[in-house]
Amino acid sequence: MAATRRRELMVRWCVWALGVPLVTAAFWLGPAGTAVLSAVVGVVAVVEYGALLRLGPVDRVALGAAVVALVLSAWLAPDEVLRVAAVGALVIAGVPLLAGDAEHGLRRPGAGLLGLVWLGALAGLVPSGALGLVLFVAVSIADIVAFAAGPRLAAPGYSPLSPAKRWSGTLAGAAAGLGTLAALSSLTWQTAVAVAVGGPLGDLLESMVKRGAGAKDSGRWLAGSGGLLDRIDSLLMALAVLLVLS
Repeated sequence: MAATRRRELMVRWCVWALGVPLVTAAFWLGPAGTAVLSAVVGVVAVVEYGALLRLGPVDRVALGAAVVALVLSAWLAPDEVLRVAAVGALVIAGVPLLAGDAEHGLRRPGAGLLGLVWLGALAGLVPSGALGLVLFVAVSIADIVAFAAGPRLAAPGYSPLSPAKRWSGTLAGAAAGLGTLAALSSLTWQTAVAVAVGGPLGDLLESMVKRGAGAKDSGRWLAGSGGLLDRIDSLLMALAVLLVLS
């Protein structure tokens, strides 16, 4: 932060420093605290995601209910997670069907199901315990290092979805994330892949969504980051990758 002297990065660090104690406290309370945190984050993320993809109120309620149900089932009935996900998918797909929406009947369930898969990864925080907190810290540090190092190190860009991102920043961020995992005694090949590969892919996924929506950020209320979805995009994909590999 001191090396770059960039105000945006300084604000982002300050917000991150304020958020970590709150997140840590939720994890310290155990599965109940993590479930409440994940549910609240999921609702806010659904609001931002729905605004980006111009989903109507009913679609947002259906998606939000599905994400919260996934989180609660991961806490209270982990054996029923797949069934809850299937019911949520049916509800999301059924809303435009029951409304008889011929004009947007394909776009609405497509956007809703993508949101369920992407944002539903928050349910993975509940059973992960302390590892979920470690993953959050690792991808956050990786994001900030990549943001700071990319413009300072000459390297080609790695995707047209995010022209400002450079391979140099991505690799530097991955190294910082892996170093964080090692420092916190959580470095395994699964967590390494989740942070080094899943994190950047999550950032690209949100860039794709925002470019399709013609938006720069998912919101304007979170200083230094835009919206909450801008802050947790890497974590969501890292969680999904870790769940698959585990």
